[in-house]
Amino acid sequence: MATYDDFQKLDIRVGKVIAIDDFPEARKPAYKLKIDFGPEIGAKHSSVQITNYKKEELLGRQVICVVNFPIKQIGPFFSEVLTLGAERENGGYELLRPDPDAKLGSRIY
Repeated sequence: MATYDDFQKLDIRVGKVIAIDDFPEARKPAYKLKIDFGPEIGAKHSSVQITNYKKEELLGRQVICVVNFPIKQIGPFFSEVLTLGAERENGGYELLRPDPDAKLGSRIY
């Protein structure tokens, strides 16, 4: 069982997708995202298996990410943050997102 102290170790922030690329080298269908977290953190990269979304739906969308995990190499790509989503019954993931007026870089508690 996790404790509240365990949860507090996670740095979860609001970001905005500013670029999307296909990721054909990934074993499972995925995109490479560039996510802006505001001036304190800057832009970070994330590999995401959310191809149930069209690129146009993702660009400019706010997302919620864990920003303090170690960098994970996925093929030739280095994923710097974990973009959070909920598993769908019919496959794929539903991205978590904050209210539309949430400030970039805001911490999630």
